[in-house]
Amino acid sequence: MRHWRGPFDRQGYHHGNLKEALIEAAQRFIAERGLGGFTLADAAKLVGVTPAALYRHFRGRDALVAEVAFRGFSDLAERLGRALKSDGTPLERFTRMGEAYLAFAEQEPGFYTAMFSPRPADGDPKASACDGKADKPSPPGAFDLLVKALSETFPDGFKDVDTRFIAVEVWALSHGIATLDAAGQLPKGPGMPDKYELLRAGVLALVHGALKRGA
Repeated sequence: MRHWRGPFDRQGYHHGNLKEALIEAAQRFIAERGLGGFTLADAAKLVGVTPAALYRHFRGRDALVAEVAFRGFSDLAERLGRALKSDGTPLERFTRMGEAYLAFAEQEPGFYTAMFSPRPADGDPKASACDGKADKPSPPGAFDLLVKALSETFPDGFKDVDTRFIAVEVWALSHGIATLDAAGQLPKGPGMPDKYELLRAGVLALVHGALKRGA
């Protein structure tokens, strides 16, 4: 988990970085208290401004959380992209992407929780950042990178099994392991694999199963 500086550094706001300070404050609260563990007034107090000042940058709390989620998806995509471009065989790079995903979930709980929270009902465009609908340029999404990695790792495809379907299964497996680990519910003990070993084994089982189905 990230080690937050303390007390909260308010210098960013005095240098005109109120928006970034608010995003960091929200990320910190979400990591420490959960998604519902703070209000706009809490964020304003932590940064050292009045609640009214927040509305210069965000329409409300949902918009602030949506921006945290957008930053999280961007950060995750960058990490997965680096893993995809790293050295080794295609299968090694693909496996490294899974390791990067689990590491991100552990190191950035504020981002991760915001990313997979229910989206606002008011249609805030930032809430759809992971789908490429944000109002500013965004990197390739995590799902797109996963599909690309699968296509490069298995260039012959999976016969009649859509690669995107396999990508969803792999993502669901990764997310499930990360969520169980964060909740302290991942079984541990003698003979039990750690989360990285569990993910590698699960991914290989999914992929090999898909290859057999498509044979």
